[in-house]
Amino acid sequence: TSQHHDVLSSVFILACRPCITLPYSPRQSTIHSQSVISTPSMTKLCLIVSFLCAVILGSTHAFVPSNNGSSSVLRKSGSLHMTVLTANGKKIDVKEGTPMKAACAKLGVKPKYSCKKGDCGSCTVSVGGSRIKACVGKVPPMPRLKSLQEKGLVVK
Repeated sequence: TSQHHDVLSSVFILACRPCITLPYSPRQSTIHSQSVISTPSMTKLCLIVSFLCAVILGSTHAFVPSNNGSSSVLRKSGSLHMTVLTANGKKIDVKEGTPMKAACAKLGVKPKYSCKKGDCGSCTVSVGGSRIKACVGKVPPMPRLKSLQEKGLVVK
């Protein structure tokens, strides 16, 4: 943003001001040369600061999300993406990634639980055609097909 650009350019100017304002002359007094950083090292400092400012200014747009329609490629984990699940005429909205065991309980579907670790597979339910073990599985993301988004994923 322009605020970051203004702040970084002012930092660059303040850091490089000693390079610009201190003239280098071999006849400087010993007291003055001991109290001020020598010009060659100040020049190196200015080069380092200018390089860092250029890197920071160049990378500020690298972390800005684009709105070009591909927002579903990388989803933020903190945002709420709901999945519609249906079973026996009952339709519920469940946050994707919630335990399938809790979603089945909300729907009224009661799978058999034997091992409760996902080893035996007795708790397997069909969610939109995919088989998920309810004891360890998670609610899948909402499908992209509009017809499935309206009807919801069928849980059997």
